[in-house]
Amino acid sequence: MKVIRSFLKIFTVMVFLFLYSPIIAMVIFSFNESKSLAVFTNFSLKWYEKVIANPEVWRALYNSFWVGAVVTIISLILGLMMAMAVTRYSFTGKTILESFILIPIIIPEIAEALSLMMMYIFLNIPLGPVTVIIGHIAFDISFVTVVMRARMVGYDKSIEEAARTLGANELQTFFRITLPTLYPAILAAGLLAFTLSFDDLIKTLFTTGPGFKTLPLVIWSYAARGGVSPELNSLSSFALSISFLFAIFRLRAERRMGR
Repeated sequence: MKVIRSFLKIFTVMVFLFLYSPIIAMVIFSFNESKSLAVFTNFSLKWYEKVIANPEVWRALYNSFWVGAVVTIISLILGLMMAMAVTRYSFTGKTILESFILIPIIIPEIAEALSLMMMYIFLNIPLGPVTVIIGHIAFDISFVTVVMRARMVGYDKSIEEAARTLGANELQTFFRITLPTLYPAILAAGLLAFTLSFDDLIKTLFTTGPGFKTLPLVIWSYAARGGVSPELNSLSSFALSISFLFAIFRLRAERRMGR
């Protein structure tokens, strides 16, 4: 048993090294003074200075933030309503609805992106920020619903019943009792939705129009034009740090939700 346990530990470490060593190398060489991607010469921030001085990066970052914010707000509202529907009420087709909630999570993202693009073309909808937002919402609602439903399965409804007994109406009960109780789940689901929208490339690539780029699209265009470069490493590391920051916030929110 000890041999098997040791083998599993070593195997796990090797898998994580295989997965994350390219990311670590990318971050390290983003601070390389020379353009070499094989030999690290001296520590330098000049590639980050070039990225910060690039107006295209800032426009893309702004687009990523405001699109992510809109997607998060709408996904939270719709996801909360759907989670409440499937956990609190019984109706015809409930099992089918719960199955449909998982479809955007299960199917390949490129298939969903292609189907969205074909729908926009069929309906003659011009591609742009609105189509990107719709595509992200269609993907994020499922994740928000799953997170919210996990919180609401063990939700104690007697608190709401007590509030109504004391004279609170449905709206007062919802805003003063239900929402504060579900706050950790709402925060975790919101951070997850924002991170998914902020990092999304495939769906954005298929649903965006000319002139509108998010940060992942800028990184993709840089890689397509010039391949791997120290400037691209610094830009990717910059985007990675933002996603990593939101991931930390989401993990803290999930820990609070589990308490």
